[in-house]
Amino acid sequence: MNRRLTPLAAALLAAFAAPVAMQQTAFAQTVQTTPAAQTTQAEATLPEVAVKSQIDKSDYNPVTSTVGGKVATQIRDIPQSVNVINRAVLEAQGAASLQEALRNVPGITIGGAEGGQIGNNFNLRGFSARTDMYLDGSRDRGQYYRDTYYLESVEVLKGPSSMLFGRGSTGGVINQVSKTPFLTDANQVSLSADTNGGVRSTGDFNRKLSDTSAFRIEMMGQQAKTNRDQMTNQDFGVAPSLRFGIGTPTEVTLSALISHNREMPDYGLPPVNNHPAQVSRDTFYGLNDDRTIQDVAIVSARVEHKINENVTLRNQTQYSDYVTNARETAANNVGTVTNGTFTALPTVSQGNTTALPLSQLYVKLASHDRNIHDQSLDNQTDLIAKFDTGTLKHTLIVGSEISHDEYDNAGTTRNNLPIVTMVDPVYQSQPSNVTTTVGNRAKSSANALAAYVNDTVALNKEWKLVGGVRWDRYQAELNNSIATGTPALTRADQTVNFTSVRAGVIYQPTDAQSYYASYGTSFNPSLEQLTVTSGLQNVAPETNKSYEIGAKWDLFNGDLSLTSAIFDIEKTNARSLVTTGVYQLDGDVRVTGFELGASGHITPQWQVIGGYTHLNPTVIHASAADGTQGKTLANTPRDNLTLWTTYNLTKIWEVGGGMLYMSSRFASNTNVVSAGGYTRFDATVAYHQPKYDLRLNLLNLTNKHYIDALIPSDGGRSVPGVGITLLASVNYRF
Repeated sequence: MNRRLTPLAAALLAAFAAPVAMQQTAFAQTVQTTPAAQTTQAEATLPEVAVKSQIDKSDYNPVTSTVGGKVATQIRDIPQSVNVINRAVLEAQGAASLQEALRNVPGITIGGAEGGQIGNNFNLRGFSARTDMYLDGSRDRGQYYRDTYYLESVEVLKGPSSMLFGRGSTGGVINQVSKTPFLTDANQVSLSADTNGGVRSTGDFNRKLSDTSAFRIEMMGQQAKTNRDQMTNQDFGVAPSLRFGIGTPTEVTLSALISHNREMPDYGLPPVNNHPAQVSRDTFYGLNDDRTIQDVAIVSARVEHKINENVTLRNQTQYSDYVTNARETAANNVGTVTNGTFTALPTVSQGNTTALPLSQLYVKLASHDRNIHDQSLDNQTDLIAKFDTGTLKHTLIVGSEISHDEYDNAGTTRNNLPIVTMVDPVYQSQPSNVTTTVGNRAKSSANALAAYVNDTVALNKEWKLVGGVRWDRYQAELNNSIATGTPALTRADQTVNFTSVRAGVIYQPTDAQSYYASYGTSFNPSLEQLTVTSGLQNVAPETNKSYEIGAKWDLFNGDLSLTSAIFDIEKTNARSLVTTGVYQLDGDVRVTGFELGASGHITPQWQVIGGYTHLNPTVIHASAADGTQGKTLANTPRDNLTLWTTYNLTKIWEVGGGMLYMSSRFASNTNVVSAGGYTRFDATVAYHQPKYDLRLNLLNLTNKHYIDALIPSDGGRSVPGVGITLLASVNYRF
């Protein structure tokens, strides 16, 4: 086989020469070993979607993803950066939460919700992904703590993607792929315990009901603890699913996710002198009878009918109901106490700068209480067709989406909450003199309608074009029971019509190489989260565009995949605060960067998954009143490296470990409060038998003190990460 690169391939490789020099060497080896027959097959049709067999369940390197094209698509055919964290990685790391799973994805940072820390909140390539969470392709917009026991994998698509997913998706989307029933009887139970006192049990039971149907149910119960004082959470969940018509033209999958969480809210540490207060990592500011109680119920029905060999019609309906009852206490102000009177530091806007020692400082507690009821109903219909027009081979997706969302948030305020010392706060329950004031109740709803079409065209064996367009109509309203903000806001209405586009060109000179360039857009209505800040109710949506050039290599007959990409995301009409309650769309926010990734086998015994992202996240333009021009985007480290690797010493013994590096980042766009960079190391050892596995995971083995989550509210709070923890687990199959 000719090993010379075509001019375009050579140009793209040259562009990535410095960071991927080693990849080029491996690439050359792959070209030599690629069978000629594979190339011949590629000439005839679009590449078939490969499904790895049972033996690949321990493989870190998935071939396909559903997040980049609404159907299972080879990752090499998606002209954007894609990360897939599959079951093999989750089990090797003992990852029990979505937060832990996404530590494997460079470019993602953990944050807090507005006003508090409820549920999972992530930044993706510098932009909030608060409303960009999906479950099996349907929007999963609730603020709740997501587990992994019911997941087969977690997929991340990076870059603006409103053509595929509608509103939002500025930095990308996160899609959870749930487990589905299959035609074999199989059961697994798992038990784990850690040195913080946490215990966890899960069960996964699959039963074949007939030659074409099966039932599966996953269950979870846990009492989770961390090194931080007072942190104890109780969680329960069950996820049943029924699938029938397997292997027939019409397949139906019915599924549900029901969970109950009782969490101790962790509002972390207040800032002092522009950084998280230098107190013990364990220090907790709050009341020991605080709690966040959440009940989540998600049911879905998916019907897929194969009209003929090349045409498939699919419909999916999902209803979600999220209920949150939060009684939460946070460190609100830092100050001094004289004769029993608390005086807040006058430098709160400068990060509580002070020359006083911590032992002379006090923390005034404040409540963040609310009852939230969030509901969503979503229906998607897709027609997937494969056909030829002359020599061109098409994979066409035509679809529509209709949804309805409702959001009800009733806030209350507790008065007379305690003032505690900063260094050694007293842990106490709510005092008897605390009174409660009813606050604002915001009720909002939204209807969305969308239609889209996307075509992947194979021009020949080397070139593919991807193009799509989507029209969205988003209509929302909000009512406040108490006029809030300046000017006072009692009601807001918004109707947005927006057209999103996606375009890409893919060059694949061999089955082992794929080079692409892509362009995509997205939009963010101001009522996107069904909440609004006074002054934003009448502004047009923010719009975003992205350019990305990348390469994907499959080495060692596809056992190891390498990726590389450079990208530019620009929000050209970002909201900029001109004066109190007045915003203009003259802001400009830009994130440029590059990303490297690797996943799969280096040798049959040695596996790896990892990546590196460098970001330049800058507020290019904002008004003087906004105070953010030239600043770095909040909670966005410039450098982020993730690495996890395991090695099978023998058929029964496995060892491994990993690292997470994150450079320093700011709590908000004003860049007043920052958390330092850190490197965390983990390790694992496992003993495998046909019926069971024993595994030890050592988390943060150097006991590094680092900040896990940053929250802009209350002057910029921060939550420390877990200290050194030993986790022991056993999986038993029967």
